[in-house]
Amino acid sequence: QTQLVESGGGLVQPGGSLRLSCTASGFTLDYYSIGWFRQAPGKEREAVSCISWPGRHTKYASSVKGRFTISGDNTRDTIYLQMNNLKPDDTAVYYCAATRSPSSGVCAFEEGVYVHWGQGTQVTASS
Repeated sequence: QTQLVESGGGLVQPGGSLRLSCTASGFTLDYYSIGWFRQAPGKEREAVSCISWPGRHTKYASSVKGRFTISGDNTRDTIYLQMNNLKPDDTAVYYCAATRSPSSGVCAFEEGVYVHWGQGTQVTASS
């Protein structure tokens, strides 16, 4: 059974850090793209970052560039999202999603191309 499970969310003060994990089961990350998305209360879900195998191409939303880093360990089928200097605007439920990588090797920010989704993990940056 194909499954994605996120972990690592929590409450942190503004300026703090968290590392989210997304672990895949039922498939391996080779030739897959993984995206991180988030949805804040009352807002639409938005793309945060993505990474594609085998070339490990990465992409970041402008709002998180320089603060968030996506990485992966395909031997463990786990993707990480290191989030530094968190701001109150980063408060949201964070989801990871997976799809087969395109032939271009460039991961996508469009939700519709992602087939498998995790259940989400809450991140709250608040004093």
